[in-house]
Amino acid sequence: MKWFDKLTGKKKPEPVKKAKQKTLTPKEQATKDSEPFVQILKVELDPANPSYGSFEIDWNEHFVTQLRGMGYPSEADDEVVVDLWFQSVCRNILMETYEQDTASPDNVRYINKKDLGDGKTEVS
Repeated sequence: MKWFDKLTGKKKPEPVKKAKQKTLTPKEQATKDSEPFVQILKVELDPANPSYGSFEIDWNEHFVTQLRGMGYPSEADDEVVVDLWFQSVCRNILMETYEQDTASPDNVRYINKKDLGDGKTEVS
């Protein structure tokens, strides 16, 4: 018998073990809260030509539901819906960059005209 048992004539109660609470990942927390979640996990570039590459994207079902509610095809697989969304994001970035470039005063093109005589003009 242990000293507590001898002293009291009773067994010492076993300590109550607390269950370890698992820390949820951001995706797990969003899913638990029924919120959309999307994250770019990895970007891979072609070492020979960094203009080519790929993205690894993670999402939850609430994100796909949100996209479908915005008009993305409901009959398509989740992967197709997310791919269409990502293409839209890339297209919007491209268009914004294009608009900024064309609106930039540094990007103004000048037309030079030079009268060569005899009714001829050089345009550059």
